[in-house]
Amino acid sequence: MIKVSVVVPVYNAGAYIERCAPSLLGQSLGPESYEIVYVDDGSTDDSLQRLERLAARHRHVRILSQENSGWPGRPRNVGVRAARGEYVQFVDQDDELTPEALERLHRLGARNGSDIVLGKVTGTMQGPSRVFRRTVERCTAADAPLFESLTPHKMFRRGFLLDHGIQFPEGRVRLEDQIFMARAYVRAKTVSILGDYPCYIWNRRADGGNTSGSATTPEAYYGHLREVIDAVKEATEPGPEQDDLLRRSFRVELLRPVVEPRVLQRKGKDLERYFGVVRRMALECFPPGVPEGLPAVSALRARLLIEGRLDSLVELARRTRHIRPLLTVSDVHWESGRLSLTTDLRMLRPDGEPLNLHEHRGRFLLDPDLLAGIEGAKEWKVSDPFTAAFGDVLVHDTARDLWWFDDTELTPGLEGLSGNTHTVVLRATTRLDPLTLAGGNPLPTGTHQVWLYGQLLGVGRRIRFPASHMSLWGRSLGTQPRLVALTRTIRESQLTLAVGRPGRTALPDRLLLRATTDPRLRGAVQDLSRRVPARLRPLFRKADPWARGRSTQHD
Repeated sequence: MIKVSVVVPVYNAGAYIERCAPSLLGQSLGPESYEIVYVDDGSTDDSLQRLERLAARHRHVRILSQENSGWPGRPRNVGVRAARGEYVQFVDQDDELTPEALERLHRLGARNGSDIVLGKVTGTMQGPSRVFRRTVERCTAADAPLFESLTPHKMFRRGFLLDHGIQFPEGRVRLEDQIFMARAYVRAKTVSILGDYPCYIWNRRADGGNTSGSATTPEAYYGHLREVIDAVKEATEPGPEQDDLLRRSFRVELLRPVVEPRVLQRKGKDLERYFGVVRRMALECFPPGVPEGLPAVSALRARLLIEGRLDSLVELARRTRHIRPLLTVSDVHWESGRLSLTTDLRMLRPDGEPLNLHEHRGRFLLDPDLLAGIEGAKEWKVSDPFTAAFGDVLVHDTARDLWWFDDTELTPGLEGLSGNTHTVVLRATTRLDPLTLAGGNPLPTGTHQVWLYGQLLGVGRRIRFPASHMSLWGRSLGTQPRLVALTRTIRESQLTLAVGRPGRTALPDRLLLRATTDPRLRGAVQDLSRRVPARLRPLFRKADPWARGRSTQHD
């Protein structure tokens, strides 16, 4: 029985085929349980010949060929129709899967009868995503933030796609991934999320050849965004649930041209053109409940857009781009094998004063000093100061480019300043457990930088966790002991966890770990690696003890 069909659209992939193929061929699921379906979209280079050589050596590789369609949509649709697996996993030609991805995703999907299974994404095209904070056995778009993950690099039950006629748009359609995912999410009865194991490595090509990076016009781009909106509306009833599903498209796609940095980069008629396109769409496509549910600053931008106040949007962007986070660390200590961090986070205006709310006649008004002189922004009411207010402590595995979330979420609260003025603050005591932080598993050998992300009143910032005034020390943890040393980066003085190899806790190992994580020594090695000829740099990467095991999750 074929459990999974991996569908890979190919067009002039060249050597990227050999980069991607080993990760597909070496899956732990076993070659008898899955197939790889390459669909060549009329390549003009030697891609088809490379694929044929792969198929000749591996019985579970199939090759389909067609005339060029110009975009990945049609090859993916052809692959789904030709697939023989219970589930279909989409992979792009320049990306990779981790060794156990198919096995773990299929097991989770089969256990829950899932229509869609999302696997944790890593790589140079992917930053931290709250969608993958933890593994979720069963959810839907109504009760999980699935619309924050709109790439198609997921596993789908093939019968679900065929029964509902869910296909990719064919031809050169920007946002074809979002259109497809919107159609799928609103119809899926059960979705599962695998958050404790990295599955998909989403890479940015060195030559800039990723399809999604090609140029387009605002009319074409936002014309296709209308199809995303239509896909949600045609399968949902008007009301709060539909508003929630549409809000991501409004916040991310529609507002992008009128917030920093884009609104400050474009000038003259180019800026006016984008403004006109997105304003028409805001007026024609989105119910009032969509912008009304945004946090304070985003909701103000939406109102200025709808009212046609481009100059006000530009001035607001000039001010908000200089809002910066202030992270205060009041306590750091080890407690029962966990690193306890007590913090609070607030936002500061460009003048260094707290971003605040003014209480007037029983209601909150957004910071009058920040908005002074901006037409249409005077006395902007904030109905709920805590809308979309959240904070997370994250750890970044630098060698594997993986992000892990601690379970603690920072809690928003109001802090009085003077008179009727308040500021919103995120507070928490986080206890980082190096033995469970990597999806319930120990952090692997390497360096892991500590970050904090916070969003207050619609302003979001990612902050390096400071260690400049912190006494740094470490611990030996676990039944198979491993050293965990606290250190800091050179330039930013960022808190970093340096994890040694299991069972290596003797005095020489402690000295080696301390030496190799000393910021001055690491800085000298990194500086030297930048000075050597390019052909020798791979040797430095191989010699770096923290880069070993880059292709695996755990030692």
